Amino acid sequence: MLGAKAQEPRALIPAVVVGLDSSELEGFDDYPFAVKDLLENALALTRQNLGYRFGSADPGEKGMDCSGTIFFLLRKSGVNDVPRSSEAIYQWVLQEGTLQPVNADSLESKSFAGLRAGDLLFWTGTYVAGGKNVVTHTMIYLGRAKSDSLRLMVGASDGRTYRGKKCFGVSVFDFRLPKADSKSRFVGYAKVPGLISKNREQSFLLQNPRLPVCCAGVSGNFQ
Repeated sequence: MLGAKAQEPRALIPAVVVGLDSSELEGFDDYPFAVKDLLENALALTRQNLGYRFGSADPGEKGMDCSGTIFFLLRKSGVNDVPRSSEAIYQWVLQEGTLQPVNADSLESKSFAGLRAGDLLFWTGTYVAGGKNVVTHTMIYLGRAKSDSLRLMVGASDGRTYRGKKCFGVSVFDFRLPKADSKSRFVGYAKVPGLISKNREQSFLLQNPRLPVCCAGVSGNFQ
């Protein structure tokens, strides 16, 4: 969420969104299988004209909030232990050891050297919450646009921008760091816990299409 101190729960902000196709992303065909699946599902949501609805994790309600979008997409990708709120998701990746903290004012910082498509992104201070350092916003990194190599992200917001245009709802957005005078702060990114093992399983099954279904879940093959 980006903006006011408070918002009535489940008040729908009508959609002003941008949807892209995966073919518009640099190197999409080379992304890991599970990441491609996650991002295809995310981009499909951006084409459903969904607004911003605080408290919603259900596209059937015609709008979703930021953490609700992440919750919905990760559950759809089989990551069933994802928490529901931005702060809880942040604490989850911290405990799982996948968080890369960032304290930088430029996307060219070495802090972003490990950032990859499909990673979760985190901010504090996008609205007034329970404490100074509470994580209040999360999205998914898409990678770079083929057209101009600018960085993109996907998720739900009530006012972030795409190419200078304010968007509201589940959309593609420019990935930019907050301005120096902003109350918000970008605090880090993280691999999705469990998504890598899922990717290894998918890769293994594609390479072994005749493997009996009963053998497909043997965890020792994918560690």
